[in-house]
Amino acid sequence: MRRLANRLSRPAVWLFLALASIDSARADDRLNVVFIVADDLNTQLGCYGAPEVETPHIDRLAARGVRFDRAYCQYPLCNPSRASFMTGMRPDHTRVHDNATHFRKALPNAITMPQFFMSQGYRVARVGKLYHYGVPGQIGTSGLDDAPSWHEVVNPIGRDKTDEARVFSINPKAGLGGTVSWLAADGTDEEQTDGKGAAAAIELLEKSKAGPFFLAVGFYRPHTPYVAPKPWFDRLPLEQVSLAQVCPTGREGIPAAAFNAREPHNGMSVATQREAKRAYLASIAFMDAQVGKVLDAIERLGLADKTIVVMTGDHGYHLGEHGLWQKQSLFEESTRVPFIIAAPGKAGRGRSTRAIVEMIDFYPTLAKLCGFEPPAELDGRSLVPFLDDPATPDDHAALTQVARRGRGESAFMGYSLRTDRYRYTEWDGGAKGAQLYDMERDPLQFRNLADDPGSAETRSRLHELLMKRKGS
Repeated sequence: MRRLANRLSRPAVWLFLALASIDSARADDRLNVVFIVADDLNTQLGCYGAPEVETPHIDRLAARGVRFDRAYCQYPLCNPSRASFMTGMRPDHTRVHDNATHFRKALPNAITMPQFFMSQGYRVARVGKLYHYGVPGQIGTSGLDDAPSWHEVVNPIGRDKTDEARVFSINPKAGLGGTVSWLAADGTDEEQTDGKGAAAAIELLEKSKAGPFFLAVGFYRPHTPYVAPKPWFDRLPLEQVSLAQVCPTGREGIPAAAFNAREPHNGMSVATQREAKRAYLASIAFMDAQVGKVLDAIERLGLADKTIVVMTGDHGYHLGEHGLWQKQSLFEESTRVPFIIAAPGKAGRGRSTRAIVEMIDFYPTLAKLCGFEPPAELDGRSLVPFLDDPATPDDHAALTQVARRGRGESAFMGYSLRTDRYRYTEWDGGAKGAQLYDMERDPLQFRNLADDPGSAETRSRLHELLMKRKGS
């Protein structure tokens, strides 16, 4: 079989392997997949130890699945990250490094994760944002969606669109999607875009319950503007909102390229920072309630024992750490993502793993869980061993990158490697600086050891590993 596949063209190989894989799993035995992505969600979740926000529904998913405590995106920006994990390819392979480029420009024949399941005979649908489109500007549209990936699509749109004029922004001259902004909204959860998205997802579950199906659900919150009905704000009094610890030496000893904002905290006062963080957390709590509706439907329809449920974000998110807000840094907070898999019959149920994993691992993992051999050209790996035993030994390192485009200078890239103990970052191959943090002793990344003579050997070793991973 493998010899025959080697003689076929690439599109023919995909079809050949897909048909062969179908034979390996009978339709009535196949697991369904519900793949949930929340926009701009970091690890401010109860099951990750966040003390200020209530997320009972995501927490109960973690209680019946495996929580990955050290999962990392490949690019801390919506479009590059989503193009990466939906194709299973690194950003340097998709050639998507911004929010405007479609991955099919460089990979016209790519078989995406939902396309792969489509080829196995699954009914494949999405609700909301899976590939990139601008929030809030393109809510209700398909944006940079990929039509070949779906049999059916739903683009929900709620009153958060009509209420945009009421949103508070720290920079009214800038677009709401790229600026810290928020609204404690009137009305009910069901009137919001995410409320409508949850209702549409439930309808699709009811329609597809005979299976097998792959349902992708993309929630918009907590992406800025942080919008949630007022009761979600009221649940968290401002005086209970903590702020990020401040590095006592500020930006001293850290390359300028590490910061995507010139002014710490975008010039926000302490009081405004507290309001902004509360709004972000309120949006998470609201989004969690919508996730809960989908999980309830899975259980009500008798699908829990034959459905894999994934919960994740698209990248990390800053809430004042290092004086930064939002994304596009290579610090831990911007690169780390929440990631939970609840898969029927796995021994790791209710446990967590400290394995270093990447978002490009989603595609091969879901393929394996459903009994299929993932495409060999994917950049990720299957995480099934950690679902069987979360303590499985592992020495993997995660690679994240982000571009910098300053005035009067050429664009350059930063690459960051996260190992079990260290985070090592090079900007423009080191020409514009480097960062090295001992994450065991300095988890807040206050002391850059890149130029410390005592860390020279560690830096050299991590540089070689980074070069090897970039070339993979």
